[in-house]
Amino acid sequence: QVQLVESGGGLVQAGGSLRLSCAASGRTFSRYAMGWFRQAPGKEREFVAAISGSGGNTNYAASVAGRFTISRDNAKNTVYLQMNRLKPEDTAVYHCAADPYGSRWSSRGADYTFWGQGTQVTVSS
Repeated sequence: QVQLVESGGGLVQAGGSLRLSCAASGRTFSRYAMGWFRQAPGKEREFVAAISGSGGNTNYAASVAGRFTISRDNAKNTVYLQMNRLKPEDTAVYHCAADPYGSRWSSRGADYTFWGQGTQVTVSS
């Protein structure tokens, strides 16, 4: 059983930055691939970024590549999403997700077993 709690969302102007955090329970966090997904009202959930257990591999949606950076601190059981040059289109609830089997840093939501409750990001123009 893995518990995930996101934080760091808020309201920001276009062009600004936010840093999201996801704190995880579990004694084998370093083995978990972790992902960030987002869902805007009335829209399907979409992949944002993923990272391997060691942090050595990352994967980004084309819409955020170059602007967002996923990272992790395994000593703190935490994964981060640094979001720069934010756009109104980035407005969504952002969820972190854990894949305890951890080998793919996948863009597919179905590859993740545990999900956080989400944190709202709103980008104004």
